[in-house]
Amino acid sequence: MPGVYDALTAKIAEHVGFEAIFQTGYGTSASLLALPDFGFLSITETVENARRITRAVDIPLIVDVDTGYGNPLTVSKLVNDLQRIGASGIFLEDQVWPKRCGHMMGKEVIDSQEYIQKLRSAVDAKKKDSDFIIVARTDAMAPLGIEEAIKRGKLYREMGADIVFVEAPRSVDDMKKIADQIDAPLVANMIEEGITPNLTSKELLEMGYKIALFPLSGLYSSTFAIFETFKTLKETGTTKTLKDKMMKFKEFNKLVNLDKYMTMENKYV
Repeated sequence: MPGVYDALTAKIAEHVGFEAIFQTGYGTSASLLALPDFGFLSITETVENARRITRAVDIPLIVDVDTGYGNPLTVSKLVNDLQRIGASGIFLEDQVWPKRCGHMMGKEVIDSQEYIQKLRSAVDAKKKDSDFIIVARTDAMAPLGIEEAIKRGKLYREMGADIVFVEAPRSVDDMKKIADQIDAPLVANMIEEGITPNLTSKELLEMGYKIALFPLSGLYSSTFAIFETFKTLKETGTTKTLKDKMMKFKEFNKLVNLDKYMTMENKYV
């Protein structure tokens, strides 16, 4: 499942055939604010970004809601707000706020019982929509070790999580141990040059992971391409040498459904 951070990247993911997408908090913070995944995003910014994405595509969107932006009441309202705009699930993590990207150093986690209060609130709120997915993420591995992370994963599943996500295992052996010991659908998070070994979707599925998540691939590749384009433009005053690396005018207009709106304009004007 690819990570998206705005309506256009969501549209591209749908266009190439993905059946579900993930709104990355890291990517949303970068694209909206030009800031790192370091606890800067607000609940309003997260929900509004999800609203724009769900309007743009017809495939399920699961939203990274970080730590839930507060207490169990906040989490309950957040789930209801996302249900109303057509989102299909959340990733809720057990870090101390302000949180940081799961592959950064210096993470801390809250007590598991404090997290369970938030998780139970999310599970209760989702009952209005039985298809809404709650992914319980634990970042306990870095500060507390793999045994505590597995313990939390098992506990979160017992408390109603649909899917469990143990963030940032450092080796294939750790990934296998997590898959062997937690009886639940699992997420594997593939961040290029991150802490976790970068495996293929097939390898992860064979290992026992239900979701192979690639949250930042689109963000990193698009940022690289824009850097290259702007650098060339600044240095040469033209983009002629980059035409083969760009989407064509007609192709882009097709992607954003220009023909549909031209037809509507001709009908009503």
